[in-house]
Amino acid sequence: MGIGISGALQNMRMAAAISSGMALSVLLILGAVVPAAAEQGDGSAKPSIAAGEGNMAHITGIGGIFVKSKDPKALGAWYRDVLGLKIEDWGGAMLAYDAPGHPPQAVWSPFAVNTKYFAPSTREFMINFAVDDLDGFIAMLKSKGVAILGRDDSDPSGSFAWIADPDGTKIELWQPKKP
Repeated sequence: MGIGISGALQNMRMAAAISSGMALSVLLILGAVVPAAAEQGDGSAKPSIAAGEGNMAHITGIGGIFVKSKDPKALGAWYRDVLGLKIEDWGGAMLAYDAPGHPPQAVWSPFAVNTKYFAPSTREFMINFAVDDLDGFIAMLKSKGVAILGRDDSDPSGSFAWIADPDGTKIELWQPKKP
């Protein structure tokens, strides 16, 4: 049995966030690779694969996200200085998938071409970063002059806030609900 419609709808927000990496030619290596899982009747999980394709190779997780930018160095500096990512000499960031408080799964989810969810961005993707303290992160962003586009504390999967990077990519910040 899969996660069902309600689980998929809750995961759409997480998907947009996590599946939208850093805006420059950046590789966000997620450290450990976590397979997409489908819950079994006994509560265990196994990798998700299409029906009848048991011997087919499959995706095991997100290995990186690569994004174009007019000025990759300046954008990398913004992600370093504003969001606190450690930008490596090669221009990208390595994010450990097993960092304390990191969600156990990454979500990938397509949206309709006419979705307003990514607005005001006109980019075809959105970045979602999981954070451990949304209030503290928002306070830090405001102190650096970053406009907060919105906030939602009513979602069953956690609290969200939105900002945009200098290239206009919408960034969703997500503090997952504590179990």
